[in-house]
Amino acid sequence: MGTEMIDVESQTDHQESPAIYKKANHPVILKFEDVVYKVEIKKEGCLGGKSSKSEEKIILNGITGEVLPGEMLAMLGPSGSGKTTLLTALGGRLGGKLKGSITYNDKPFSNQMKRNMGFVTQDDVLYPHLSVTETLVYTALLRLPNTVTKEEKVAHAEEVLTQLGLEKCKNSIIGGPFKRGVSGGERKRVSIGQEMLINPSLLFLDEPTSGLDSTTAQKIVSTLWELARGGRTVVMTIHQPSSRLFYMFHKVILLSDGNPLYFGNGAEVMNYFSSIGYTPAVAMNPADFLLDLANGIYSGESEEDQKSVKQSLISAYKSKADRVNTTIKEIDNQLPDTVEDKRFGRWCTTWWQQFSVLLERGLKERRHESFSGLKIGQVIVVSILCGLLWWQSDISNVQDQVGLLFFYSGFWGFFPLFQAIFTFPQEHMMLTKERSSGMYRLSSYFMARIVGDLPMELVLPTIFVIITYFMAGLKLTAGHFFETLFVLLFSVMVAQGLGLAIGAMVMDLKSATTLGSVIMLTFLLAGGYYVQHVPGFIAWTKYISLSHYTYKLFLMAQYTPNETYSCGPNVSCTVGSYPMIKLVGLDNKGIALMALAIMLVGYRLIAYLALMRIGVPH
Repeated sequence: MGTEMIDVESQTDHQESPAIYKKANHPVILKFEDVVYKVEIKKEGCLGGKSSKSEEKIILNGITGEVLPGEMLAMLGPSGSGKTTLLTALGGRLGGKLKGSITYNDKPFSNQMKRNMGFVTQDDVLYPHLSVTETLVYTALLRLPNTVTKEEKVAHAEEVLTQLGLEKCKNSIIGGPFKRGVSGGERKRVSIGQEMLINPSLLFLDEPTSGLDSTTAQKIVSTLWELARGGRTVVMTIHQPSSRLFYMFHKVILLSDGNPLYFGNGAEVMNYFSSIGYTPAVAMNPADFLLDLANGIYSGESEEDQKSVKQSLISAYKSKADRVNTTIKEIDNQLPDTVEDKRFGRWCTTWWQQFSVLLERGLKERRHESFSGLKIGQVIVVSILCGLLWWQSDISNVQDQVGLLFFYSGFWGFFPLFQAIFTFPQEHMMLTKERSSGMYRLSSYFMARIVGDLPMELVLPTIFVIITYFMAGLKLTAGHFFETLFVLLFSVMVAQGLGLAIGAMVMDLKSATTLGSVIMLTFLLAGGYYVQHVPGFIAWTKYISLSHYTYKLFLMAQYTPNETYSCGPNVSCTVGSYPMIKLVGLDNKGIALMALAIMLVGYRLIAYLALMRIGVPH
């Protein structure tokens, strides 16, 4: 392993390089020695259920290697060989039973290292309704430090966009499964551009050519080769590269079932396997030959032959591994340690900056959804239908008015609940990606998400009340109207919080919607409208019911206990004595408001704590 690769100055002859090809600020030597990773797998019981017993499965088994600045390392191997797991471990994103030594310039992973590291996932996790320019600009505003002005951040994003050849599509939206946008190669370049904004010294990429045609894949890898040429350390997984791509890799790791079969220079890999008796029968792409070997395919085709080939290759590499380990230990860190030892703050930007950028980005991304004609039309149609069904009912029809008020609490319990349930499961991958890179605080994201959803969460119920209140003939005074509106908006925010909590805890849309339906139906049944004689052993459910307190406050917004209505020919009764109102009561308004306030805060706190699971292990 010659040390000439460490001389970064000699690796590039273009001093005035484009932004993404400039030299790395702090070149990094990545070393990993005897990396082992295990996971526990639950055994299945005799009836197909999970057993209490578990066994450990080795995903990575003693992987050793090193990558120097200016080098591009490719991890090869069939599906399930451990490539992505190793990449995730080297990127500091893998928790659990990870053993071995992974160092960056002979130092462990740290926030300081994270600032100089880029990680491009296999799936391009991007917002579909943002344009290419908006995607890069918002990333720059969040990831670049405050030592760079906002104008400089925007200019830097545009420069990276240009150098990645994205000018033609800079105003096009990213797109997604149901929205036409940029091509697959352009999406991948946007993902790489997001990481290149911080000028990383160490860049990890998981299957950067997956799903791309050979020409586009060539362009992507050529871009990465130029990045390495600028003194960066580039590490990638790649499944089946063409021969053109293969010969661009400086170093190669070949994995099979978590075991290393080769680590070394890419140009020497065929000579190595020839030296241990494995030579291709015909001229072929080296990558194809290596994948055949990793699958145990050489001369025999039976399963036993495949196992024999794998064991032979593992044993042959182990005999060489001691020499590899010795060579790695002999490589001194000859780079000047340009990164200061002072403690780095964890965040590049302030809480308020993060909140502002995330709020603006969220509003732009979700404007199509929040202001969709379908959602607005749904509310207006239901509003008019309610107004017609309860047309000009008065106090003499107290049963009808009570039914309308309970419908208020039921409909505006379910509607915001199911809108909010989808919030965090849909953004789970994005939140995981951005939190792993240390882009922003969880609290700034959480508050931006809640505040960004408020406009439509409050506008739609307001429209609903304006239409139904006057059509249904409820009390036409400002006090009664605004109190009813306040109660509805208050309950909507509580229901939204419950939806956020369920979505954050479950993170599976099907399970979350099922759980949400069960909870809201329970709340409705315990609300005090359907059942008047509730058995004592289950009567406690009304005290945790959102619908109960909302319904109670709606009644108190319209009626007073001594108010009278016609309950028969020439007979007047007090509203407070009406059975369906008496059961709920027209007193203790403060307790009802306090209960809703506790739910308002409590549900959001539960959602926030549930989201704290999403992040990085370090």
